[in-house]
Amino acid sequence: MKTLVELYDECPIENVLAADTFCPERTVYLCPSEIAQDKEKQKRLQEYFRHRGLNMETVFLDTSLFHTDKVIRQLQRVAETYPDCAIDIAGGSDAALFAAGYFCRETDIPVFTHSRKKQKFFSINNAGFAHHLPFSVQYSVQDFFLMAYGDMKTGRVTNDALVEREGMISSFFAVFLKHRKKWNHIVTWFQRASQSEKNGEISLSVHSDFYVKGERGSRIPANKEALKDFERIGFLTDLVIEDDTSVSFRFKDTWTRYWLRDQGSVLEIYVWKACRDAGIFYDVTCSTVVEWDKGNNGEKVTNEIDVMAVKATSIPVFISCKTCAIDTDAINELAILRDRFGGNAAKAFIISTENCRAITRRRADALDIDVITLNDIRSWRLAEQIKSLA
Repeated sequence: MKTLVELYDECPIENVLAADTFCPERTVYLCPSEIAQDKEKQKRLQEYFRHRGLNMETVFLDTSLFHTDKVIRQLQRVAETYPDCAIDIAGGSDAALFAAGYFCRETDIPVFTHSRKKQKFFSINNAGFAHHLPFSVQYSVQDFFLMAYGDMKTGRVTNDALVEREGMISSFFAVFLKHRKKWNHIVTWFQRASQSEKNGEISLSVHSDFYVKGERGSRIPANKEALKDFERIGFLTDLVIEDDTSVSFRFKDTWTRYWLRDQGSVLEIYVWKACRDAGIFYDVTCSTVVEWDKGNNGEKVTNEIDVMAVKATSIPVFISCKTCAIDTDAINELAILRDRFGGNAAKAFIISTENCRAITRRRADALDIDVITLNDIRSWRLAEQIKSLA
């Protein structure tokens, strides 16, 4: 097979998996007019293949995937132009699949498909090269964004920083669980007590009043027990608490300073570690930022996915982390991102350190999003739960 024919699909991976596997000289896409006329998306798809190391020609042919006759006519033209072609029918509309089947009944052109659940290709007609062929490609988180015309940007934390501090994460989360009900005040106190120096440089050394200003004229005291716990796990050094008047200490490094000043980081990095501990993911990222074109007006939209992982070779998992109650907006946003960048085989979880209202859980169920809450987390079996759900 030198030429691969693809029935263009809204699920991004269906448009690239066969090309990534068989590495043809060219891939011909039978696609709707909005794609056939969109030079920017065509360019982005070519950039994706170059990113994957494929120097492959791509051809985009305008076809109404809901009119059988039009699909058949295009298939006939493609077969005449590229007699060495094979057709992948894993994607496309029902009408396009019917057309491909009808067309190939009269020819010996190879036709194949694949199952992402079974992680294999299967011959439909005269495609012995694909029959029972296991998936061999591995996709990263970035690959899933690129194949869907998105760009992965640097998030709030790097994987390198997390890997270097992975041994501290469980202890940090244990301290969080111990002080969970006062976490807002603890984080606010660190924010007020550790302001940046006047020249804008970040200082790891802190000397603060015991009480700091809160909202609406309130005063927030330092949490002595929490401070001592953070010193015990190595997040703080040189801790001195002076008779409820002042506090001084030094952050271990800039990352621990950031995590103690950010409300949600503790859960995000704990879930990141749980995904790694699950042992089934090829790639796991935390604070993953994606920029993409949401509509036809060229407007760029930026979203952050708290934790993202790729299972096996082709199944992405999107995870939203909340140290507050889950609301429907968070569920809806997660569903949009999963569908846009993962397609119909992707998974989505929302993990919260609060319990979930029944009406919110019903909304999550309706969108096929699994919910993990405080009672689940307290079992310290999060990695096993994620593995089971994924």
